[in-house]
Amino acid sequence: MQSPLIASVGTIVPDFEMETYEPSQGDFGTVSLANIKKAGKWTILVFYPADFTFVCPTELADLADQQAKLAELGAHVIAVSTDTKFAHMVWRNTEGLLKNVNYTLGADPTGTVSRLFGVYDAATGLALRGTFIINPEGKLVTSEVNFYNVGRDATELVRKMEANVHLMANPSEACPAKWTPGAKTLTPGKDLVGNVAAALAA
Repeated sequence: MQSPLIASVGTIVPDFEMETYEPSQGDFGTVSLANIKKAGKWTILVFYPADFTFVCPTELADLADQQAKLAELGAHVIAVSTDTKFAHMVWRNTEGLLKNVNYTLGADPTGTVSRLFGVYDAATGLALRGTFIINPEGKLVTSEVNFYNVGRDATELVRKMEANVHLMANPSEACPAKWTPGAKTLTPGKDLVGNVAAALAA
């Protein structure tokens, strides 16, 4: 059964807390949205179906390859499944693809946080492949959900983070498709209506 409260893009996300396994420390911990916001950081939540599965380790390894870039952008990365923190620890330390995973692994065995973001599958007790970016003010700015059998590309997550960081500093602008840092942005207004091609070519 879905929670009646589901975070939606453009709104403030209610606070949540999870137990974690912290590979960088080799120990358990906790993480909360309130503390991440207090630190002035962005929150990236990467939900995945389960530990000890097949597509999931390829995604987490790909995310680990981009971890340094995301950290430079001020993001706290949390990969989340409905497994326990104990399962996270064993999987992280036995699956070879995860050897470079040093970001937080969030445990959501009750599905509470997964329900909050609308990715909880009550039929299986697992989370769909959801990716969410929350800005330092607590506003949800990016939401993407894939089914179980389609893996994600972490380079696109980096691009979205770069765009969101730029737009938070430049709220009057908008980033066109495939925008990357240094590329031209758009400034919405009456002069831009029907003239986007010309504005991008100028």
